[in-house]
Amino acid sequence: MDIKPLDTEQIGIKTLEKRLMTSESSVSLKIGLPKEVSVDERRLSLTPGGVSILRANNHEIYVESDAGEDAFFSDEEYADAGAEIIYNPEDLYKKSELLVKIAPPNDTELNWIQPDQVLISALHLGNMEKEFLSALIEKGIAGIGYEFIRGDDAEFPIVRMMHEITGSMAVQIAAHYLENSSNGQGIMLGGISGIPPATVVILGAGIIGEYAARTALGYGAQVFVMDNDLAQLRRLENSLDRRIITATANHQYLSSALEFADVVIGAAMTEGERAPIWVTESMVANMKEGSVIVDTVIDQGGCISTSRPTTHSEPVFSEHDVIHYCVPNIPSNVARTATYALNNVLVPYLLAIGDAGGIRKCLWSNTALRNGTYIYKNHLTKKSLATQFDMPYREIEMLIASQI
Repeated sequence: MDIKPLDTEQIGIKTLEKRLMTSESSVSLKIGLPKEVSVDERRLSLTPGGVSILRANNHEIYVESDAGEDAFFSDEEYADAGAEIIYNPEDLYKKSELLVKIAPPNDTELNWIQPDQVLISALHLGNMEKEFLSALIEKGIAGIGYEFIRGDDAEFPIVRMMHEITGSMAVQIAAHYLENSSNGQGIMLGGISGIPPATVVILGAGIIGEYAARTALGYGAQVFVMDNDLAQLRRLENSLDRRIITATANHQYLSSALEFADVVIGAAMTEGERAPIWVTESMVANMKEGSVIVDTVIDQGGCISTSRPTTHSEPVFSEHDVIHYCVPNIPSNVARTATYALNNVLVPYLLAIGDAGGIRKCLWSNTALRNGTYIYKNHLTKKSLATQFDMPYREIEMLIASQI
């Protein structure tokens, strides 16, 4: 197959070459890809190219009809790749051993989930309820969360992919809401000759913060990055050739920076935990009229006190004359790109589960999936979740070793 120089989608597929050899202990998995029902969720976890790779390794794939329509993948493409198209979502849940989703299951989907299934999805920690975890525990589900999957290199590969998209998109979004047509200040991020650029304050020097800073610099904005991790700030300064201004995120510096900010990108978070609130309501009240806040960690609870979740259909609200954009699933607005990104990370994990001979053996050998597991054999396995919801938990390593 010829690849055009800039045909990035085909390049993404080619990085996951079909393997002709499988291990002696390998099993054929029945993998279900349901259509997302969460509000404005347009992404899905597997592309037709990913399906063809899984089929080449003897796995059965069930795709709900129209699951890929918002990412512009047709049922015909999935069928041509070897998937079976399922028209009744409940049937898909009944036929599948392993489910790959974006959003966590809603109440209806929870009822459809079968005992002992494997569920791989995001958790949306900021909105999670104890009843959700209890329902999965009662059914004996093996739950693996995107937010927790972490390899031996200490990276969170799925989180990183989505954060790269989120950081870049956040600045693009903010630039739009600074325009008069969006009731903003009517200014450009980069300014022009003789007119200073806008000031962008980024809270958090992680992956979202880094990609937001890169994009804002590309627009020509003046960029401040604030964090309490000096090592992260130094890394980012060096990575961006000291073109940004950094400061610790204490009350004094935050208050001062926000008074002058045209844009605030909220990206302060700790992986697998609720986001810390760095910005108080009084700080927001002192911001410029028509300035823009994009809280990119609202799915983790948000890092700005005045934030509340919004949707792609109604993305903004105004508080203290400051425009707030708080959509939890920003990458969903570039659903095709996000789906390719998810597919390229997830397919190797699905192949690893099959090659290992099932989920238990794979969890024993695969660090990333073991770290990603939050429920296993009727037990909660994440201390952070146990603390948040006052629930007992067991270490995943003990559960696997004891073969409970």
